[in-house]
Amino acid sequence: MNAAAPRPGPAAEWLSLGPASRLVGVDPDTLRRWADSGRVQAFATPGGHRRFRRTDLERVVETRRPGRRSLSTLGATPARLTRAYARSYRASELVDAASYADVDRDAFRTDGRRLIAALLAYLDGSTAAARLRSEAEATAAVRATGERLARTGTDVLGAVSTFVAARRPFLAELAALGRRRSLDVAALTALYDDAAALLDRLLLELIDAFQPAPQKG
Repeated sequence: MNAAAPRPGPAAEWLSLGPASRLVGVDPDTLRRWADSGRVQAFATPGGHRRFRRTDLERVVETRRPGRRSLSTLGATPARLTRAYARSYRASELVDAASYADVDRDAFRTDGRRLIAALLAYLDGSTAAARLRSEAEATAAVRATGERLARTGTDVLGAVSTFVAARRPFLAELAALGRRRSLDVAALTALYDDAAALLDRLLLELIDAFQPAPQKG
């Protein structure tokens, strides 16, 4: 850990490992390695927990996107990604959409389009605050879908399998986009890693949406 990091000031300026990793868009282990190598400053509490300064993390977010064009100008539009998702769901027999009421099918489509738009907005976010807003929108869409699937009687394993199957075309489209547009390896790797890390966090939200609500009293 970076011993030269300043001691924390006001609590709002410092984040623990989980929120810090979500802000940057990497998994906690990656952020922990960055702190150990000195790439990001971190402070250790008396209990041994890491704290990261928000302004340091925001600088990391900006440096991970030096001069990159937006995904929409590169061809990754919500409409294109929606078609990729639709092909994936049509190929999957894990969720029988024919068993849903019309209103449920429409709701699934709406949440799917909402999720894709939020994913692209997150990847194009130029500031940490914009990325956090987009991730919150994506989380809301995923949780709404998870809760709706639970109400239809879909088990959590089926929902997870469908989500994992649906993430493949999204990541494949990003990889193909990088090849078509000749993105350099560093830019493509950062883009892919950001997307995969966010999808991992959303999968956890999907699973959590299946958990029964705590009983009051």
